[in-house]
Amino acid sequence: MRTQLYKFLPLIFVAATLTAQETKATFGYLDFTNQASIEKKFLAVPNAELAGAHLKTLTAKPHIASSPEDRETADYVAQKFRDAGLDTEIVPYRVYLNQPRKVLVEAFDANGKLLMTGPGREHVDNDPFQDDPRVVMPFNGSSGSGDLTAEVVYANYGRLEDFDELAARHIDLHGKIVLCRYGGNFRGVKVYIAQQRGATAVLIYSDPQDDGYFKGDVYPHGPWRPETAVQRGSVQFLPLHPGDPQTPGLASTPDLPDSARESGEANQPHIPSIPLSYHDASPILAALHGEPVAQAWQGALPFHYHYGPGGVRVHVVSDQDYQLRTIWDVIGKIKGSELPDELVIAGNHRDAWVCGAVDPNSGTASMLEAVHGLGELLKSGWRPKRTIIFGSWDAEEEGLVGSTEWVEGHMPEMSHTVAYFNMDVGVAGPEFGAAAVPSLARFLREVTRDVPSPTGPSVYDNWKNNKKPTAEDHHASTAPKVEETEPHVGELGSGSDFTPFLQHAGVPSTDIGSGGPYGVYHSAFDNFAWFTLNADPHFVYLQEMARVFGLQALRMADADFLPYDYVAYSKAINTYIDAAKTKASNKKLDLDFTKLETASARLLAAAHKASALQATPTGDLKNLNATLRAVEADLLNPNGLPNRPWYKHTIFAPGEYTGYAAVVIPGVMEAESAGDVTRATEQLTVLTDSLNRAAERLESLPARSKLTVAASPGT
Repeated sequence: MRTQLYKFLPLIFVAATLTAQETKATFGYLDFTNQASIEKKFLAVPNAELAGAHLKTLTAKPHIASSPEDRETADYVAQKFRDAGLDTEIVPYRVYLNQPRKVLVEAFDANGKLLMTGPGREHVDNDPFQDDPRVVMPFNGSSGSGDLTAEVVYANYGRLEDFDELAARHIDLHGKIVLCRYGGNFRGVKVYIAQQRGATAVLIYSDPQDDGYFKGDVYPHGPWRPETAVQRGSVQFLPLHPGDPQTPGLASTPDLPDSARESGEANQPHIPSIPLSYHDASPILAALHGEPVAQAWQGALPFHYHYGPGGVRVHVVSDQDYQLRTIWDVIGKIKGSELPDELVIAGNHRDAWVCGAVDPNSGTASMLEAVHGLGELLKSGWRPKRTIIFGSWDAEEEGLVGSTEWVEGHMPEMSHTVAYFNMDVGVAGPEFGAAAVPSLARFLREVTRDVPSPTGPSVYDNWKNNKKPTAEDHHASTAPKVEETEPHVGELGSGSDFTPFLQHAGVPSTDIGSGGPYGVYHSAFDNFAWFTLNADPHFVYLQEMARVFGLQALRMADADFLPYDYVAYSKAINTYIDAAKTKASNKKLDLDFTKLETASARLLAAAHKASALQATPTGDLKNLNATLRAVEADLLNPNGLPNRPWYKHTIFAPGEYTGYAAVVIPGVMEAESAGDVTRATEQLTVLTDSLNRAAERLESLPARSKLTVAASPGT
């Protein structure tokens, strides 16, 4: 009985609330009545059982990028796009990727006694997917190759402050193997710093304190990481640039001549890195000598940890096969009826380290049901005003490769792409979370008000009341925390496919996910069996995410005026500037913020002018929209960030030493962190110029002129 009520609650919500929605004011619309009717029809279509069926098919086999099974998932997604009426193509790219020939870790005590050999087999009782011969051995994408033996030093999470602590203790990393645990930053940053400090290899393990038995019952008895599970992943130097390492800024199409390629060394480590389970890491940590670690460095294994070195030597073999390999993006389009050159893009990656039920195919299954909903509208005669594009990206796990190559090959279109909507981990549990540029936070909240939640009443209400970790928390920002009465919308750092759209091309973006206890990330156990036991047994959260994802695209595509809230954006920038001033003061850096504050105040005043026009549009909407869209691009610096020019956004970037988490006003903030007054002063000027460009753009809007509005398409 409970299952049946759970199943039909969302439909009851749709029927009850959309009547009220038809008469409400909605940001972006002059009259929402017709659009409310369209959205009501859309929301009724995404189906939980069909989403579950998609997920089962997509995760039936391991499908690492460029494998035959990966191509099968591309064909499946393409067929579903075509079934819905989308103009669909499979777009190949030829990119530089590694796969492992041999990976070995052997640990010996001071007497030469063998302590462990790994990485060991991932195994629990009765998992139906773990013994598939196509499960790739534990390895790291972008790892260097090598065969070496050395002493070990434990580096906690491998954060910059952890490496600095080792340096303060006079522990020399030259010629050592660094052992660190997952968490705190992107795994590639751990290798990036270790390589800078002279280490010869990096071993990264999952400590049970972070996602294993310390958190609760482990799989198959609960959702947390069992002792043999290994987190694979890319160790590409993502904060330098994502994508094909040999073609930064250039699409790596199949016909690209080899002469156009670079060496690929700029964002690739040259030292080996290997992931381990906590079962395999435990004997190394237990044998390690040196001082006992501080309490903050202590994990949950049943002995006290030591810094090292001494007591154990480790033999590492990493033999990586680097080749140009073919990957496949799937692109589906619905051409706009009135503004076909204006694009709304929504995307999710499809490749996985193994089966990838949560990451990423819960997102793919939800995207397919969003496409299903729009397909039903197409059959009824509806067409969007703007062109909608759905992208199923490949090789995201290796470094956001498929999305980056596609964006780099479509840069002219990016200037009239009005939004990019991302979904990666669609569902790991019931807790909705989101990140976005501040201008889209209001839009995103309004969308979630109109989507039912399986536990009622709406996604918005549950999101607002949610105090638990969400799918977006590992992208947490370094932005200052402020008191909020609305559901929290985080800042966009990196680690997923919004990165090339926002931070390279300047497209306003959002990223959504539904989180929960999720301990099998990037392991063989992120599969359909774990998902149905722990994440979403009835697939109702897949349905919920399909509705949110699709409604974002639908509402943005049909909007009369673009629903960007630049007042909220300007206020957020003010808080970032205040944080930078405080940081400069604390570090006793002599920096002058006067011109920047003047530009920021100018932008806020211009944003209020734009907001007044949006509240009661009285001008040419085409001109209004073109002006509103150009503002995000005004925040780009064509020269890019210092030492990493691929990243061009002056407000948001992944931190050089965080990788996932956003650093706000990164040019200034990172110069301050380095104590570099000259660079900070230069970056203050760059940021000031960006804010003045954006302000001047909004100031150009006319105060009053004749309103011209095209009729909205109906069903």
